[in-house]
Amino acid sequence: MRITAVNPWLVLEAAAVLLTFASVIFQIFENIWGWPTTIAGVACYSFLFFHERLYADMCLQAVYITLAIYGWYEWLHGGEAKTERKVSNASIRVQATAYLIGAGSAVILGFTFRYATNAALPFLDSTLTSYSLIAQWMLTRKYLENWIVWIAVDVVYVGMFIFKHLYMTAGLYVVFIASCTWGYLQWKRSREVVEAAGL
Repeated sequence: MRITAVNPWLVLEAAAVLLTFASVIFQIFENIWGWPTTIAGVACYSFLFFHERLYADMCLQAVYITLAIYGWYEWLHGGEAKTERKVSNASIRVQATAYLIGAGSAVILGFTFRYATNAALPFLDSTLTSYSLIAQWMLTRKYLENWIVWIAVDVVYVGMFIFKHLYMTAGLYVVFIASCTWGYLQWKRSREVVEAAGL
């Protein structure tokens, strides 16, 4: 009986998918375990994206680890008097600034990866990278709007991953779209509870 060798990149992708999905579920319920599972999933994706020459997304994973550590602290001690941070809305000014920074970063990264590397999809990858960072930063601050940004980004990611034949990851991002919708509704209720309690 001939034993077929296991593709290590498929194993790595499967691990990344499971860890990342777990982190989203934890974060929907505002559970602190969302951050360590984020770090583990991000580490897996760093290697996978390097292999696929999605360099902007590979760099994004390194930033995600930093943001995960920051988010871990913020969720525990980012509220008033170093208490747990509560769900809130980002102001229009904060959102406008964040989205403009995202657009500027997308252009800079796009040109950098287009002319300095052999990146597969430099401008699309860079745009998704920039706005993923915006969404992740909003998540660390428990801004409700993070879920809306994630939904928009994830829709485009599905197409990109199908194009790159990363079908498990594309499937994960389809699930993410539904999960982010659920996350938005869950956090909206959480914010309403906080407002009703006058916290």
